[in-house]
Amino acid sequence: MPSFYIKTYGCQMNERDSEQVARQLRERGYAKAASEGEADVILLNTCSVRDMAEQKALDKMKNLQGCKKRKPSLVLGFMGCMAQSRGQELAGMLPGLDLVVGTQKYHKVADYVEQLLSRRNPDMDNLRQAIVDTAEEPGSQNTVRDHELRQRQVTAFVSIMQGCDMHCSFCIVPDTRGGERSRPIPDIVAEVRELVSNGIKEVTLLGQIVNHYGRHEFPADAPGRSPFVQLLYALEEIDGLERVRFTSPHPIGFKADLVRALGELEKLCEHVHLPVQSGSNRILKAMRRAYTAERYLQLVNEIRAVCPEMALTTDIIVGFPGETEEDYLETRKLVETVQFDNAFIFRYSERRNTPAALLPGQVPEEIRETRNQDLLGVLDTIAARKAPSILGQTVEILVEGPSKNNAARLFGRTRGNKIVIFEGDERHRGQLLPVKIIDSTGFTFYGDPVIY
Repeated sequence: MPSFYIKTYGCQMNERDSEQVARQLRERGYAKAASEGEADVILLNTCSVRDMAEQKALDKMKNLQGCKKRKPSLVLGFMGCMAQSRGQELAGMLPGLDLVVGTQKYHKVADYVEQLLSRRNPDMDNLRQAIVDTAEEPGSQNTVRDHELRQRQVTAFVSIMQGCDMHCSFCIVPDTRGGERSRPIPDIVAEVRELVSNGIKEVTLLGQIVNHYGRHEFPADAPGRSPFVQLLYALEEIDGLERVRFTSPHPIGFKADLVRALGELEKLCEHVHLPVQSGSNRILKAMRRAYTAERYLQLVNEIRAVCPEMALTTDIIVGFPGETEEDYLETRKLVETVQFDNAFIFRYSERRNTPAALLPGQVPEEIRETRNQDLLGVLDTIAARKAPSILGQTVEILVEGPSKNNAARLFGRTRGNKIVIFEGDERHRGQLLPVKIIDSTGFTFYGDPVIY
């Protein structure tokens, strides 16, 4: 049977979608190639959040055109957000492209690959017409439910919804992912139970605005809990599941019931990734974020009141159109006030068909870069200041497997999502292991297992 290779760009949801496609291809007998050079089918799962992500995927596909010349039967395809937003345009740009599949059609990829392979003719492959499918499909949120688990894998992503209705002025996601659609709680619980039966100890719930889960489809329950919080309580009851995480929420959807859940649910980890984007109220309004810096700080205080040890991370955009030095310094001040454990800091990137791309006062790239580097320096200082406080402590980690930078060592994560590297044995994989922290680089920690 033919072999396939999938390269994924962008977010955890893209990783999850790629996993779904891989599972479906494997179920039809396709082999997973170790490299693109060995594959009969190469699929790039794309991201459109920033221009750089699109350019990487486009450059990669252009490079693959040489492989197509050497192997005319090779199937080349784009999936995901860039495929959704640019559709037929991509097929016109790249004559060797065979497949363009949008974000609501991942479950059709295996069918389309089989169609292309069955049509291939070595003498006429240059005339093979690309399949382009970016149409909306009701119920597509329910199709991402199968997992392609690695041997001894202990963590997994679970997609609970698709789409976004927030329409932030800088963001292309509502166009590429569509409106909010959520899966039923019983389906998600059944999926997680199946994962646990296959050795999974920790799940991360995924959604564009994950705490908006089910708000259009499902009612609040008798205690007044939102559908998302109902889901969290349902997962708490699954035997064998040790940890639950979620990403990414929106401050507007972070209501009192979710704050209470952070203090009540034992399996819900002490880590919240809470995007702020800016510390300037003027810029937040231009971004259409619908909260102020003061409300964000109030929410941080509410979270820390129920769980003082909560680790907080965030997303920040610097160089948004019209951002002055004073606006940037407001963001810097907020970061120093919250003392984030980490942050993803992005230079603003113009996205087609977004209101922000048309705003006056586009900030020069060199200023965006300067602010980006300055804020990274602030985070480094915060991390260096915090690190000594954890030295000597014994913390619980879930051992995930070999360290990415040193296969002779193992790594795990604390409940606060801090990476800990230690000298261990393969038998430790999947264990909840106490380790004593002995060293730190600021964001990565090193530990010794504590044997009781």
